[in-house]
Amino acid sequence: MPKLKTHKATAKRMAVSKPKKKKGSASKLMIRRRGQDHFNANESGKKTRSKKKDTNMSKANTKNLKRLIPYA
Repeated sequence: MPKLKTHKATAKRMAVSKPKKKKGSASKLMIRRRGQDHFNANESGKKTRSKKKDTNMSKANTKNLKRLIPYA
């Protein structure tokens, strides 16, 4: 069985967090929120601040994306 190649475009858009030392914990995929390039002046400050934070991917997406990033 050959090695799986990493999908580089996907890997650049995500970061893999370290799993906790607790037994059974898995690594999580962190992703930057979309829509923070322009047109931010007419949004509330709360929305702008929340866009700057990284968030976890949903469990449904994580399962599919871990196939594209074998080291995750």
